[in-house]
Amino acid sequence: MNEESLQALLIYRLTRAAETLQEARLMQQQGHWNACANRLYYAAFYAVSALLVKDGHLASKHSGVKALFNQHYVKPGVFDKEDGRFYSHLFDLRQEGDYIDFVILDANIVESLIEPTAVLIDKVRAVISAR
Repeated sequence: MNEESLQALLIYRLTRAAETLQEARLMQQQGHWNACANRLYYAAFYAVSALLVKDGHLASKHSGVKALFNQHYVKPGVFDKEDGRFYSHLFDLRQEGDYIDFVILDANIVESLIEPTAVLIDKVRAVISAR
């Protein structure tokens, strides 16, 4: 991928992260907690996948993105272990809310994840900018 295409993809994914975080906040306002958790996960996913692309790491599955994030950024200390656990928690909640029947995610739990998701996205942006 040439530099121009890489920059366009990074901008696209980081823009999608910001837009999707806003969608999560809209779902919060409406009390749609499963949808809110879904949007929080995807907001983080877009940011993390931008970071992976920036450094030439590719994954074809969401579980692969999670594994590469842990391997290349959490284990070496670029991100805290708590950041890795948080991203995994978002992944698990999204799976639960999207795929398990009769699950309604707890409002207090999901609501408490909104600002930490914004913080994680900001951290990813900072790491991308520094590279």
